Amino acid sequence: MLAKNLKRFRRQVRIRAKVNGTASRPRLSIFRSNTNIYAQLIDDNAGVTLGATSDLKLKKEGTKTEMSKKVGEAIAKIAAEKGIKEVVFDRGWFAYHGRVKALADAAREAGLQF
Repeated sequence: MLAKNLKRFRRQVRIRAKVNGTASRPRLSIFRSNTNIYAQLIDDNAGVTLGATSDLKLKKEGTKTEMSKKVGEAIAKIAAEKGIKEVVFDRGWFAYHGRVKALADAAREAGLQF
């Protein structure tokens, strides 16, 4: 278990070295647990979260992938309300497929650029 966590941590550090959010182009950070998915818009320069949502705040209907799409649409709506059009995508240590990809694609379709 230790080796798996170490690999995850190294992957996350490698991605975060290249990804940095600003007020005009915040970081869209994703966290995926076994049951839920979370998304945050983060300004790393100021160290503040500009907006956040998860499938806990939405009505649970459909599969986890369908819920991820709804979270992607919701985070894009929050960004639009704050006047944010471009973000930097931070997938953390998660592979870009399945629920993470569904969230990213839904956010792009809803108007976010990354």
